[in-house]
Amino acid sequence: MNDDRFDEERFDFGESVRLTRNVRNDGTYPGMAIGDLLIRRGSVGHVIEMGTFLQDQVIYTVHFLDQGRMVGCRAEELIPAEAPWNPSRFEFRDKVVCTIRLAITGQVIVDQNTEGEILKVLRDTDPVLYHVRFPGRTLQVPESVLEPADPIRFDEQKDD
Repeated sequence: MNDDRFDEERFDFGESVRLTRNVRNDGTYPGMAIGDLLIRRGSVGHVIEMGTFLQDQVIYTVHFLDQGRMVGCRAEELIPAEAPWNPSRFEFRDKVVCTIRLAITGQVIVDQNTEGEILKVLRDTDPVLYHVRFPGRTLQVPESVLEPADPIRFDEQKDD
């Protein structure tokens, strides 16, 4: 990996990479419905090809041998496989509820069981933190105070 580059030479052919977000079928993967999970975040694959999309987006074809799939990934969705990886329970756009009341200087701003949406996952912290959009406010909260908004439909499968 060339850290100084964010274009076509960031990852090399054959390089092991880790996916930082789930990849779902956008309609270009045959035999699966749109929205179906193709590769789970945290999975490791190898770069087998590099190309462009719309002449300005570099796309890496990554072979995920364990899943038997090859998918296109943007550079910002990949990190070197040997880079530190801090798994998370939730990801961007997941709907969550807060398990406690949240307050700023003693004033409650989010009640228990208030639903929010994950805007960003902060993996570089221990524990993992999230930017969550609650009604009228975005807060940074730890994973320990969040639960899935719809536990029946939530995919509890952990990262590798």
